[in-house]
Amino acid sequence: MLRKLLHQIDSFLIGKSCGVFPAPFAVRLPGKDEDDTEKIFQPDIVVVCDGSKIDKRGCKGAPGFIIEILSPSTAVNDMFYKLNIYNNAGVKEYWIVDPIKKLAGTYLLKNKKYRYTAFDAGITAELPVSVLPGCVIDLKTVFG
Repeated sequence: MLRKLLHQIDSFLIGKSCGVFPAPFAVRLPGKDEDDTEKIFQPDIVVVCDGSKIDKRGCKGAPGFIIEILSPSTAVNDMFYKLNIYNNAGVKEYWIVDPIKKLAGTYLLKNKKYRYTAFDAGITAELPVSVLPGCVIDLKTVFG
């Protein structure tokens, strides 16, 4: 599944200034809790369009787009903890992909809050990436 998503995004980005990075690729976000320490994540897929955020350690600051693929051991973390951190850090688009239910949940940042939409691969064949105008993910391929 990761490879199918990565391939579609990578193919779209040929000749564009954005880069797509699969795990392990560190995303370092500022802390917003009591200790205010930097939070480090390794999402399944990261798209960065601001080249100044890339360094030898990964991405410093919020990338434009993150995808997490759920697994039983990471589901709660991806759906709650990371969701809140990504929202607060300003990640513009966050997808949570559920391979068992064949769903893609998208979170789009509007007025500093995520707006959620669920997409069922049995109903929706194509899912546009809002932060990459013209990029459309074929869900039938992803879940096929």
